[in-house]
Amino acid sequence: MTCPDDPFPDLPAGKEELFAAAAAEYDRYRPGVPTEAAELLADTVRDLPDPVLLDLGTGTGQVPRALLPAVPGLAHIEAVDVSRQMLDQARDALVPVLGRCTLRLVHAAADAYGPLPDDETRAPDLVTCCRSFHWMDGPAVLAMADRVAAPDATVAIMGDGSLWTHEADWTRALRELIQHYLGSERRAGTGATYSEPRRSYGEGLATSAWSDVTEHRIPVGRAWAPKDVIGYLRSTSFAGPELFGQRHAAFEAEARTLLDAHAAGDSLSESAVFTLLLARRPGVAR
Repeated sequence: MTCPDDPFPDLPAGKEELFAAAAAEYDRYRPGVPTEAAELLADTVRDLPDPVLLDLGTGTGQVPRALLPAVPGLAHIEAVDVSRQMLDQARDALVPVLGRCTLRLVHAAADAYGPLPDDETRAPDLVTCCRSFHWMDGPAVLAMADRVAAPDATVAIMGDGSLWTHEADWTRALRELIQHYLGSERRAGTGATYSEPRRSYGEGLATSAWSDVTEHRIPVGRAWAPKDVIGYLRSTSFAGPELFGQRHAAFEAEARTLLDAHAAGDSLSESAVFTLLLARRPGVAR
């Protein structure tokens, strides 16, 4: 395993700090990769000897954690993120379960990633991006993947929205409370608001080198304890503690009261759909 002492150049301004303070909460409270999604990813490399994974926007390493047991022969992981704190969490989570697999943590923006000049690691057979592609320069990331990935590689873009986008009585009430404190626009850290991508991920893939796309939609049911929703919010760009300043304690107290009332002594239900896009270069055998 290697961990860089210095970041790659051209880290995007503000992105490194966006989730840095929330790394521990992210690791504890964010839902992992569904088992069915991990199996679909594993199927793309199951027949390859010693496959290599490149995970972009790895966060706390949820994709590698899901793939290590699903692909016992996984040989190497390149885990890339703009946040050193997230990479620290990923290292702590992955090192105990690596087995013979090797790991390199790369402190870089996804589109700036590239193998080191003396790197003997094989080209990645699977390039993944989970719940993070919307923060990236999509066309540049897909072009980078085309430069570095193996000829028969697969690119996987996946995600399932957030509690901000989920439509239920309790999430609507929670969203309205956040808006009461922070304004009607969805925040994206302390200095920005969130804008929806102009094109769907499928449309972006269709105009890239990775235009052979299959879509998988996996229903996921989750039961949230009110206290875990509070922890989840601390990990987000739209309701992190730094957005509220001195009013954060008041917000959390009001949010906990609201969530307890909706739970009524039970859990809070979320019915999500985890969407997985598997993309290949045209003409590559499945």
